[in-house]
Amino acid sequence: MPATLSAADLRRYAGAGYVLAKGFYDAEEVELLRRSAKEDNELDRHSFGRADGEGGVVRLSLWNHPGDGIYGMFARGERMVRSCEAILGGEVYHYHSKMILKDAKVGGAWAWHQDYGYWYQNGVLTPDLVSVFVAVDPCTRENGCLQVIENSHRCGRINHVLTGDQAGADRERVEELLKRPEHFPLVYVVMEPGDALFFHPNLLHRSDQNTSDHPRWAMICCYNARANDPYKDSHHPRYTPLKVVPDAAIKQVGVKRFADAGDVAWLEDQRDSSARTLLKDGE
Repeated sequence: MPATLSAADLRRYAGAGYVLAKGFYDAEEVELLRRSAKEDNELDRHSFGRADGEGGVVRLSLWNHPGDGIYGMFARGERMVRSCEAILGGEVYHYHSKMILKDAKVGGAWAWHQDYGYWYQNGVLTPDLVSVFVAVDPCTRENGCLQVIENSHRCGRINHVLTGDQAGADRERVEELLKRPEHFPLVYVVMEPGDALFFHPNLLHRSDQNTSDHPRWAMICCYNARANDPYKDSHHPRYTPLKVVPDAAIKQVGVKRFADAGDVAWLEDQRDSSARTLLKDGE
């Protein structure tokens, strides 16, 4: 199990726009996360759906501040935070986290998009952020694993338009990138529970609907550089100091406070305005 990302990992991230850290969390850690999420009534109660424009609905739960429960111990853990600081070159803070609940047979798709395509609207001046996708269930091509266009972070921010309830990247530009696989390969990111994918906010990514018999749940933790503090308030926080905890806290809290998994500040659907702001800005 890696302590943090290696120098080779950081070079891979800078070059390709992402790096996959296999076994970033061990079996016991990710099982605590899986049990917590699957048995968390608050997580389920605060989930909401987003139409994918293809007849399906993506279900997710979203929160800004990590709290002291099992989700917070992952998001505040030294292994995670120091890796993100190494990528961004300085102090980071927790921008938000979410659990993607892509259930068997009914889990919807995500359109091609860049995270900075959303976050730009929130007053974030530069793409000095990073997202970390932690596999809770196995992620396979059959159950809708993440797909990325390698090197697409070099394209800068691409205009986004609404597709269903989601903001998707300009389809013409995405299709042109996919015509150049020698420079922009399409990669299906197959993952096992405990693997972690670190990716750039301008990396184009999507996922298919889950038509399999197996769920594909994942937690995504997003971080912003302190130096990139947004210039205006939005539904995600401005700079808030992050209280980093030792990695051992995951198992300690998992045993002692399993029932407190949902100890987070939930963000309700009606407050998540990034996609709607795109319409106001004519994108």
